[in-house]
Amino acid sequence: MQEEQDNNVIVVTWDFTHVSEYALAHAVKIASIMKYEIKLLHIVEPAAPSEKIENARRKMAQVCAETLSRDGIICKVVVKEGNLFTAISDYATQSNTQLVMMGTHGRKGTQKMFGSKALKVITGSNAPFIVVKAKPSENLNISNVVFPIDFTSENKEKLQWAIYIGRNFHSKVHLFKYPVSDSDLQKKVNTNLNFAIRFLKQNNLEYEIHTAPKKGNFASATIRFAEKIRADLIIVMTTKHITILDYMFAADEQAIIDNSAKIPVMCVNPRTGFAGTGQYLYG
Repeated sequence: MQEEQDNNVIVVTWDFTHVSEYALAHAVKIASIMKYEIKLLHIVEPAAPSEKIENARRKMAQVCAETLSRDGIICKVVVKEGNLFTAISDYATQSNTQLVMMGTHGRKGTQKMFGSKALKVITGSNAPFIVVKAKPSENLNISNVVFPIDFTSENKEKLQWAIYIGRNFHSKVHLFKYPVSDSDLQKKVNTNLNFAIRFLKQNNLEYEIHTAPKKGNFASATIRFAEKIRADLIIVMTTKHITILDYMFAADEQAIIDNSAKIPVMCVNPRTGFAGTGQYLYG
């Protein structure tokens, strides 16, 4: 069944934990500038008792009332039955949600072996997710955005979002370049870099170019760099065809999501986009 379309809405995953509260606080920060509404999305197990569903709705409605009173942001409640790992991304896709905000505790215990819950929820959604582990800073702006540049063709897909965020928050985009010695890969990295520069200039966005150290893991270098410049956001692509091995051995985006600096991470799935961002590259 087609969901009510959620244009200009941020969906906040809600599980009544403190990280959900962090996600809501970040969503309020973005919604206040973007003039978006917020929807709290809570997932219950299939065939959950009606009392449990109504209790969740009541508690969430109170959170929404407080959000409207305190922040002036319209907030609505959505409760869905289903599997946590598919229901959130299914709702985001079916309702054409622009953005999902999700809190995470990070990888703990068996998750280190079998994968991050956050990454399992994210993959498969048409909407990008911003994953947070801490409260937002008092600064209302997203001033510094880290944009890793590698040799893959999907770089241009996340570039739409870097420009969209940059234009709305007057951000500086830090292009963090993958270091390669192979000449063919180097050409691909430079092609992606030049493509990004072209459209950042076209959209009058400030940018800087940085190159990661040749030694070491690129994801780790990205995190260290983001922490050094006190980045407000890192934008990454999710692995195109993620497997259990990626979960077990930590795909780069999984390591970045779990960064110890607790910097928010925007995860863009391959072929993710919407009309509002496409204009910055093609119109």
